[in-house]
Amino acid sequence: MQTDIEKFNKEAIEHVWYMRPVFFVSDIQSSIRFYVDKLGFIKKWHEADGKGTVCQVDRGGSEIILCQDSIRNDKSRVFLELSRDAVDQLLKEIAERSVPTKKTWWGYDVLQIEDPDGNELLVCLENLL
Repeated sequence: MQTDIEKFNKEAIEHVWYMRPVFFVSDIQSSIRFYVDKLGFIKKWHEADGKGTVCQVDRGGSEIILCQDSIRNDKSRVFLELSRDAVDQLLKEIAERSVPTKKTWWGYDVLQIEDPDGNELLVCLENLL
C-alpha cells in the first residue's frame, strides 16, 4: 500500500505543473525596459512580433508574463528564493543600475523590488538555497 507521500511523488513526476505569474502593467514597453535593463531579465517572447500587449520575460528560469490591460490595475507579488551567489549578484546589479529597493519582512527578511506599476518581487534574504 502506497503512503500519501509516495502517491504525491508519483503524481508530481507524472504531472508537471508549469506556472508563470501574470503582472498587469500600464505600458508594456516601459515594463519590458524595467525588467530587461534594470533587473537583467531577457525577453523570451512578445506577441504580434513585438508590437502586442503581452510579453514574457525570464531570468534563471523565473518567468513573468507582462500584460498591458487598461481595465486591470491589480498588483501582484512573487516570492523568490535564490542561492547566496544569485542574491549577491542581484544586489550588485541593482546597486549599479540604481534600482530602488527596500528591506522588509514577509515571513523572512526580504528585499522588495517594485516595478513601475507597483508589482512586487520579494527576494528572500534568509536561508538561501
